[in-house]
Parts: sequence; structure tokens; C-alpha cells
Amino acid sequence: MILPDYDVLIIDDDNHIIRILKEYFEYENFKVHTAQSGKEGLEKIDSIKPDLIVLDIMLPEMDGWEVCQKLRPANKTPIIILSAKTKDSDRITGLELGADDYVTKPFSPKEVVARAKAVLRRLDQSKDGAGEDILEYDNISINKNERSVKVYGEVVDLTPKEFDLLWTLASSPKIVFDREKLLKKVWGYDYFGDIRTVDTHIKSLRKKLGDQADKYIETVWGVGYKFETDKKDKK
Repeated sequence: MILPDYDVLIIDDDNHIIRILKEYFEYENFKVHTAQSGKEGLEKIDSIKPDLIVLDIMLPEMDGWEVCQKLRPANKTPIIILSAKTKDSDRITGLELGADDYVTKPFSPKEVVARAKAVLRRLDQSKDGAGEDILEYDNISINKNERSVKVYGEVVDLTPKEFDLLWTLASSPKIVFDREKLLKKVWGYDYFGDIRTVDTHIKSLRKKLGDQADKYIETVWGVGYKFETDKKDKK
């Protein structure tokens, strides 16, 4: 996969990690920018507007959790978290804060680059995909081109993965998706993460959609999830 001038910002205070990742990303034709603190990272995100952010958690001045909180939900740039924290609770925290992927240290730099390419490929496919672009249901509207969701006419801020997950379910109402299928469709065949990632994103999605989540997103126990409703005619 050859990428056309994608900019990646690596935010990490470890010079060795920066050097290795920079070498591997540049080999794959990425334009690499670096920052060594959370504060510097936010400043460069604002000025560079990268296509992808690789973010360490343990940073000086401002840690990676706070960087995520300050970015989301206004900034939709994909984020891959790098962390020495390996507990499920830490991984879940990262995903709930809006990260698209979570890689634990020590890691393979080739794997990080592979995940980055997968995130960008899925993002490009979602932008270019054919088919119906707007789904209208009672009290909820989902616009694929704008990647926006409105509930009761008010915009709801979703992370890129939350939007992709909602679109996947809502564009195939009444179809039951098991977790493995959702991982493949939303995260891609080359996703390396835990299947519980799906449950974490569903939980966050339900919280953001409020009472409409209870109406539409149904858990099929022992299997997965489906979008349960009759589609409303467009005006």
C-alpha cells in the first residue's frame, strides 16, 4: 500500500522510540513530524493538521489521556495510542477517550505502521464508499458524507470509530452482526486488538445517543448487536 503524502505526528518523549518509528514510517512514504510533550503535541496538531497521530501516554507537561480529552470530540484525526499500560481498564480508557487503536509496549514498529495504514485505509474507504449517503430514522439522522449524526435535530459528536460502527449497524437494519464481523467491517481484517473493543465502543455510542440508543441498538445475547427499527421515508 503506497500512501500519498500522509502526515503522521509522533508524540513521545523517548528519543529511541521516535527515531525507530520515524525510520519505519518514512520507509512507507509518510511525512513524519515529532513532539516530545503533550503541550508541544497539541501545538503541532493545530499547526500541522496531521492525518494521523501516534500518541504516548506517559508524557511530560500533559499526559496522553489529557491530549485525547482536549482533542475529542472537535478533532476527528485518527489516534493510535502507545502505552506501557497493559491492563484492560487502561485500554478501555483510551478507546473511550476516542483513540482508534491501542498498542502496548514493547511493540514492533512494523506493527504500528501496519495499524496506521489500516486506520487510514478504512478512513479513505468510508469517504469514498458508494451507496446511500444519508440514513433517516425517527429522531436520528446519519450523514455518511459529512460523517455527522443528529439526534432530535442536535449534532452528536462521535469518534471516527463510533461513527463507523453506527453506520455499519444502521445501514443494515435488523441484521445481526456478531462481534467478529463488526471487527472486520469497522476495524479491518488486519486489526490486532481485542474483541471487547466492540463492546467498549457500543457502550460509548449508547451513552452519546441517549434514549435513542435504547430504541435502536439492540444486544443479541450470545451473538452481537443489531439496529432494530423500521426505516422512515425521506422527505
